[in-house]
Amino acid sequence: MNGTTAPSEQEIAADARWLVQAIDPQAGLARIVAMTPEQYRAASFLDDRMLQPGLDARLVPIDLIVRSAEQVPARRTGWIFHIGHVGSTLLSRLLGEMDSVLAVREPRALRDLALTPQGERDKLSPPLRCLYSRAFGPADQAVIKATSFVSELAADLVGADGRALLLTVSPRSYIQTILAGPNSRQELRAMLSFRLDRMMERVPGAAATTADHDAKLAALAWACEMTSLEQTAERLLPEQVRWADFDLFLEDSAAELSRIADFFEIDAPAARLAPLLAGPLMRRY
Repeated sequence: MNGTTAPSEQEIAADARWLVQAIDPQAGLARIVAMTPEQYRAASFLDDRMLQPGLDARLVPIDLIVRSAEQVPARRTGWIFHIGHVGSTLLSRLLGEMDSVLAVREPRALRDLALTPQGERDKLSPPLRCLYSRAFGPADQAVIKATSFVSELAADLVGADGRALLLTVSPRSYIQTILAGPNSRQELRAMLSFRLDRMMERVPGAAATTADHDAKLAALAWACEMTSLEQTAERLLPEQVRWADFDLFLEDSAAELSRIADFFEIDAPAARLAPLLAGPLMRRY
C-alpha cells in the first residue's frame, strides 16, 4: 500500500476517484483504492486481482466510508446482475466505452457485503449504494456489475431510483459453457454448499441435491442464480428491471445493446455502436 493518510470525507464523496474496493465490517475497516477513469476502463475485475505494486490503496475506518456516503448527492445508478458465465464482462466493457458511463466491474466490497451478517449488511448497503453511484463528470452515470451471488442483495443495492439489468442465458447454453471448462467445473463443486444454502427458501427440495454429476450441478447453479434474479425482479418496480438473454445479444448485438443503453438512459447513437461492436472487445470475447 502507498500512502498512510486517509482522504477526507469530502474527497471521497466528490467523485469516483476513491473506489471502495473491500470492506471488513468485523474489523471496522475498508480498503479504498485511488482510480482514474482509464484504470476503471482497463480493469476486468475490481477484486483482489487488481492489487498490483504501485497501486495507491489505503486502509481506513469503515465509519469514514459511511460518513462520506452521507455527502454524495442522489443520482441514478445502473446495475448489472447476472447468473455467471453469460458475457456480463463484455457487456460492461461495451457500456463503459460510452462517453457518459463509468463501468465498475465486480468490486470485492460487494462480495464482502453479501457475506456479512444481516444486521450489519442492512447498515452498510445504503452507504455503499451511494458511493458506487459516483462517477467523474456531473452528467455521467455509473453502471456497476456485481459478482453473481451478490444478486441476493440486488433490491437493496438498486434502491428506489436505480435500474437493474438481469442478464441470463438458456439452461442448455449455460450448462454447455460450464461443462466446457475445467475451472468452471471445479467452481461448481466449490460453490455447491453455498448455493444450496441460498436456495433453501426459494426451491423446495434443494437441500436433498447430491453432487453425483457435473451436469446436474450446473443445472442447480443455473436454477440458483435464476431464482435469485427472479426474486430481484419481484422486489423492484417493473420499470426498474430489464431482462436480457446473452444468446439473443450475440444474435443481434447492435439492436440489443441499443435497447440496453436506452433502458439505462445512455446516449448511444448507432454511429457510435457500429464501430464499437466491430472492434477488439467483441473479438476478445
